[in-house]
Amino acid sequence: MTTSTPEFPRKRRLRFSLNRQQVNGLIWQIVVVAIAVAIVGWLWSNALHNLSVRRISTGFAFLGREAGMPIADSWLAYTPKDPYVRAFIVGIVNTLRVAVIGIVLATVLGTLIGIARLSANWLLSRLAAVYVEVLRDVPLLLQLLFWYVLMQGLPAARAAWKPIAGVFLSNRGLVLPSIPIEAANLWVIVTVLAGLGALYILWQRLVAQQMADGKARPLWPYALALLVGLPALVSFGLGASWTITMPELRGFNFVGGLTLAPEYFALLIALVTYTSAFIAEIVRSGIQAVPRGQWDAANALGLRRSFVLQRIVLPQALRVIIPPMTSQYLNLTKNSSLAVAVGYQDVVSIANTTLNQTGQAIEAIALIMAVFLTISLGISLFMNWYNARIALVER
Repeated sequence: MTTSTPEFPRKRRLRFSLNRQQVNGLIWQIVVVAIAVAIVGWLWSNALHNLSVRRISTGFAFLGREAGMPIADSWLAYTPKDPYVRAFIVGIVNTLRVAVIGIVLATVLGTLIGIARLSANWLLSRLAAVYVEVLRDVPLLLQLLFWYVLMQGLPAARAAWKPIAGVFLSNRGLVLPSIPIEAANLWVIVTVLAGLGALYILWQRLVAQQMADGKARPLWPYALALLVGLPALVSFGLGASWTITMPELRGFNFVGGLTLAPEYFALLIALVTYTSAFIAEIVRSGIQAVPRGQWDAANALGLRRSFVLQRIVLPQALRVIIPPMTSQYLNLTKNSSLAVAVGYQDVVSIANTTLNQTGQAIEAIALIMAVFLTISLGISLFMNWYNARIALVER
């Protein structure tokens, strides 16, 4: 009896073969990329040649020279003797002041107006509809000029409006009470933010434990410790002062408090009201995209309408709302460049002044593009991350 040795299957070598159509496609892609690179290279060399012929220097060495430009409204310390790089940093902070605060206010206002459009109250829904239609159809630049002219038409500082104690509104801007922020105060604020992050992680763990064993665990003791107790200890240990400074009228202007310049205030109002009209329509359509059966089932259980909207409908509507909302956030950030129309010194205004003083046109425009590209990419990354977290996951 003969025994045959088993034959093992031979390893097949992987062969990558391209057909004629794929080869032609690859060749055409290489040709197109080569042409694009050649065009960009020719434009760049041509620009450098023309600049050298006209004896215009290139490069970013000018950022180390003295700026010599005044900046009236700034949260950072700045003097005209500071270099251009410091001026650009101040301009970036001024742009972020408008963009970040504008996004928060526009989101809150737009959400409220979008919900009001769906209200059963006829008058409230009609007023919300008029707000949306009027502000969406009027160009943003005209709205900005309207608010700026309106701010200039307010009474002088001596006859300033005083809607509530400590708040003044005049042609010098809006003056509010403030708390001086020093290093110790910043550490307390950082502690609060860290506490919020830790509390969110802890809340997720408590929810997971409740889903596992059905036992509800209170969150408020941890919130009290992380958001009140720990910051209080840090504040006491560092000796942080939380004294509120009230603005006072001395001579022809106010001293103390927080002053929002009329240029900044007009720009912020215009951006918030204009963008909130678009956000309101996004919120309205997102809520209406939720099936009507969700409302009917909640009403059958006797749940309050506000509870249904907050806990059932809006979480589902966010999956529809977030993508177009991202576009509005990007639009608000880019529309902040209209600040040059009212004299607010954001990064675009400072770059224009730098261009006129130094003649570094390409570098100044490149810096503007880099700043807005970085801010826009940051907003997009954050919103895409948040959209991925709330997306439905199939099981």
